Amino acid sequence: MRDVVVLPVYNEASTVAAVLDAVRAVFDGVIIVVDDGSTDATKQILGTRHDIVSICHVENRGYGRSLVDGFAMAVAVGADRVVTMDCDGQHEPAHIPAFLDALKDSDIVSGSRYLGESEVVGSVPEDRRAVNERVSALINAVTGWSITDAFCGFKAYRMEALGQLDLGVPGYAMPLELWAHAWKAGLRVRELPVERIYFDGDRSFGEDLDDPEKRLAYYVRVWEQALAEEA
Repeated sequence: MRDVVVLPVYNEASTVAAVLDAVRAVFDGVIIVVDDGSTDATKQILGTRHDIVSICHVENRGYGRSLVDGFAMAVAVGADRVVTMDCDGQHEPAHIPAFLDALKDSDIVSGSRYLGESEVVGSVPEDRRAVNERVSALINAVTGWSITDAFCGFKAYRMEALGQLDLGVPGYAMPLELWAHAWKAGLRVRELPVERIYFDGDRSFGEDLDDPEKRLAYYVRVWEQALAEEA
C-alpha cells in the first residue's frame, strides 16, 4: 500500500518548513508539495528539501488546480491512498495515520472543524463560518449526508475512488465540484474531527470573493453546474 501526502502551498514561507517537518515526523511516504506561484521565499525553502517531490507553478493557478496537479503526481508515483492538507499551520499532521486508517470503510475521509470533538484555537471569522454552514446545508439537502464542514482541506482519498472524479475548477470552489461528483459516483464519505485553528483573518480569496455574498453565490453556482454535468 503506497501512501502520499499532497500539500498545496502559496506564500507560506513562515510555516512551510515546520509543517513539512511535522508531516515527516509521522509519515514516511511520498510528500508532494505544489507551490502555486509563490512570490515570497517559499520556493527557496522548498529547494533545500531533499525529502519531498516539488511541483512549481510559474504563476498562481489556484487552489483547485494545485490539488489536481498534486493528484496527478500521486498517480504517477503509484499512490493507493492520498492525504491532502494545508501548509499554513492550521492542520495537525499527527492526524494523518487516523485519516488513512479510516479509509478502510470509506472512499473519502474529510476533516471537520465543527464536530463536537473538534478543539478550538482562535476565532473563526463570522462570515466564513456562515458561508460554510450555508454551503454544507445545501450539500446535505441534495446528498442526504450530514457533513458539517464543506471546505476543510484536510482529507484522505482512496485513489480508486478519486479517479472517478473529473475535477477541473481551479479556485477555492473546487470542493463543491468534488462533493457533487462524489455524490453522483456513490462514494462513501466520512468526517473526522480536526482542530479549528484560526490566525489568518486577513487572508484573501482573491478578486471580489472577499465579499461573503459574492463568495456564496460563486460557490452555489459551481455546485449547481457540477450537479448538472453529465456523468
